Amino acid sequence: MNNNKLENWEEKVLNNYLDGTQLKKIPASRKKRLVVLRWLVRKFEEKVTYSERQVNEIISQHHSDYATLRREMIGYQLMEREKGFYWRLPAALWKSENEIK
Repeated sequence: MNNNKLENWEEKVLNNYLDGTQLKKIPASRKKRLVVLRWLVRKFEEKVTYSERQVNEIISQHHSDYATLRREMIGYQLMEREKGFYWRLPAALWKSENEIK
């Protein structure tokens, strides 16, 4: 997919799963879930460390299942966690769908 088609597809995915800033449901498809998680992780500032409580509060503003979404952002390597603290990885380090195990 070229960049423009990819952006259009991602926009379509977000339109299907978002109601304003609320995530209606977590996509079952890994590819669509990654689009939603990348949207959500952008709610966190780069180079800022967050407590688990802060992460939960931010995610809760968009969906009630903050625990699943928090784990998914770690699993998809969009954020990292150490000793109860979390931080967003720079977008340049995000893995593509094919690189995620």
